[in-house]
Amino acid sequence: MLIPRPVASLADLGRRVIVDVAGILPRTTMLLTQAEFLIIRVNQLVDSIEVTRSAADAEILRIDATNTQADALVIRGAGLVASIEPTIDRGLRMFDEFAPILDRLKPIADRLSRTIDPDEVEAIVQLLDHLPDLVDRIETDVLPMMVTLRSVGPDVHDLLDITRELNAMLGKLPGMGRVRKRIDEQQEIDAAQDGAQR
Repeated sequence: MLIPRPVASLADLGRRVIVDVAGILPRTTMLLTQAEFLIIRVNQLVDSIEVTRSAADAEILRIDATNTQADALVIRGAGLVASIEPTIDRGLRMFDEFAPILDRLKPIADRLSRTIDPDEVEAIVQLLDHLPDLVDRIETDVLPMMVTLRSVGPDVHDLLDITRELNAMLGKLPGMGRVRKRIDEQQEIDAAQDGAQR
C-alpha cells in the first residue's frame, strides 16, 4: 500500500524532530547541570558579598568609632592648648621681665667662668655638702652659747673692773713696778717672736 506523500514527509519530519530532540536532550541536560552549578556559584558569590558587606559595615563602624575618638582627642587637645596658653603667656612675660637682669648678669657670669678654678668649684660643692651639718651645729651649739654670752656679759664687765682695781692695788705695792716692767718686756719679746714666726 502506498503512503501518500504528505503523510510520508510528515512522518519523515517527525522522525527528524525526534532525532533532533534526542540530540538536544543530552545538551539540555548538560545545560541544566551547568545552570545548577552557576546557581550554586551565584549563591556562593552572594554569600561572599554578604560577608564582605558585613565586614565593610563593621569596618565603617570601626572607622566611625576611630573618628569619634579622633574628634574627642582634637577637642581635648584644643582644651589643653587653651589651658597652656596662659602659662606660655606668663612665661613670655617673665622672660621679658628677666631679660634685662640676665643681660646685666652676663658679664659677671663671663668673668666667673674665666676666673673660677675647678678646685674652687669643688670646694664650694664640698661646702654645700657640709652646709646642713654646719647649720645644725650652729643651731645646737653656737646659738645657745650666744644666748649664754649675753647673760655672761655683765659678769665679764665686773671681772674687768675687779682686775683693774687689783692691778692698781698691785702697782702700789713696793717692788711691783719692777715686776710689772719685766712682764711688759717679756710680752713685747713674745709679740716680736710671734710676728717673726708669721
